[in-house]
Amino acid sequence: MPRYDSVLDTIGNTPLVDVSELSPNPRVRVLIKLEGTNPAGSVKDRAAKAMIEEAEKNGSLVPGQRILESSSGNTAAGLAMIARVKGYPFTVVVPENVSLERTKVLTAFGADIVASPAAEGSNGAMRRAQALAEEHPDWWFSFQYGNPANPKAHYECTGPEIWRQTSGAVTHFVAGLGTSGTFVGTVRRLRELNPSLKAVSMQPDSPFHGLEGLKHMATAIVPAIYDPQLADRNIEVETEAAYAMAKRLGREEGLLVGLSAAAAVVAG
Repeated sequence: MPRYDSVLDTIGNTPLVDVSELSPNPRVRVLIKLEGTNPAGSVKDRAAKAMIEEAEKNGSLVPGQRILESSSGNTAAGLAMIARVKGYPFTVVVPENVSLERTKVLTAFGADIVASPAAEGSNGAMRRAQALAEEHPDWWFSFQYGNPANPKAHYECTGPEIWRQTSGAVTHFVAGLGTSGTFVGTVRRLRELNPSLKAVSMQPDSPFHGLEGLKHMATAIVPAIYDPQLADRNIEVETEAAYAMAKRLGREEGLLVGLSAAAAVVAG
């Protein structure tokens, strides 16, 4: 087993698991990348680490400075973990209806939590964080929705990992749209390696959905890093279908995944 100097060194290099038995087409091989094996539990650990390290490199984040972000949960957990390891105080704005489990995780990592109205969702949390950034110019606002280090993390790491793990045989890539960083960065890299790659983006089917972390782009504040031209196809998924797939993944494949991950499997 490898030995790591820091928990931050365990971010990335997540496994691919074959779930082809779920495919209605026996000729199609389906692989799921288990981002839940990252230390704070999601793919957002990659972007959180990249944003902080890039800011440290360019001098916009200095020792002891407070980090600020808005998040529905996963990015907040990743940033909170890294901030704790590196010694930065961290404030996060989350919708007031965020799960109790997520709140406990953030509290365990020492984050200061600011609640925004539940009815305003991630858009409201982002607006509140922007207001706090203006009130506190001495804080560093990572702003995941517009930070180029977000998709860069996936361009430099996630895409190449998938290419290596599939021995260059990947033909399609499916990912949900939240900040869109995972989709944008991974697709850009995989397209360089395989110009014929088909990219499928997934989003909830309405603004009134239960797929935490995902955006219904037609009614949301569209992230500055999003590039809609990258998708060959965009699929909208119902919350109920994601629930059903999450249960199926647990019962048939032994995989406990969140609703956004299950929705991606539905779209695939």
